[in-house]
Amino acid sequence: MRSGFRSVHLGKWIAFTVLTCALTITSLPSQVKAFTARNLIYGSEGYDVNELQGRLHLLGYYWGKNDGIFGWKTYWAVRTFQYNFGLPVTGDVDMATKQALVKATPNWNYHMDSNGGTNSGSNAGGASGLSPATVVAGDGFSHGSAGLSASDLNLMAHVVYGEARGEPFEGQVAIAAVILNRLHDPKFPKTIPAIVYAPGAFDCVNDGQINLQPNAEARRAVADAVAGWDPTHGALFYFNPAKTNNAWMWARPEIMTIGHHIFTD
Repeated sequence: MRSGFRSVHLGKWIAFTVLTCALTITSLPSQVKAFTARNLIYGSEGYDVNELQGRLHLLGYYWGKNDGIFGWKTYWAVRTFQYNFGLPVTGDVDMATKQALVKATPNWNYHMDSNGGTNSGSNAGGASGLSPATVVAGDGFSHGSAGLSASDLNLMAHVVYGEARGEPFEGQVAIAAVILNRLHDPKFPKTIPAIVYAPGAFDCVNDGQINLQPNAEARRAVADAVAGWDPTHGALFYFNPAKTNNAWMWARPEIMTIGHHIFTD
């Protein structure tokens, strides 16, 4: 009798254990949907990166091609998402970031943005491609984004227009990105006005071109930089080699050239 009693209880225990495991396994997809278990980092490739890009695009953070390749645009889109959602800003997609993305995009599916096109359900700012958090009024930003005030964004647009009008659009975004890179670097002031008006920081302040009214392209460049696009890959300085004889500037490590400007570390 004792042996039979033990057998019955052992059978019930095994059944309970199997049922618990099954429930645990079936609950996992609801946490991360189609994401795989691996963390995604710069250089990752695969369908889970497609999903990442699609979800970020649906929220208006990613504007590039949905190609399944974790490049710089994806990296900066992830960082901006993490910043806005109170996550550690690393640029890497861990489980916490995946869960936050899934929760924020319940209507996403694989039929969206398969070719990187505009999604009809996206919150992006219409044809302008602006981040949904950055609404542009007729002659300026109507409110702030990513911890910056409307005044900060408008000042950045003045700098972009004064420093880079006539440059390719990527070069205008790059000027805005340099301002943001300085904001996040401990060697520079902690506010946009303090960065812009630091002595000798920008030629447009010295020659008065900062007072020119920026156009829509300059404002869009600022919006794209705030949304995470940094064409300079972290540059803190730039100069026009045709106009600069500053030996200190020429001696800095060059990152890349965009238009007429060399961007440096």
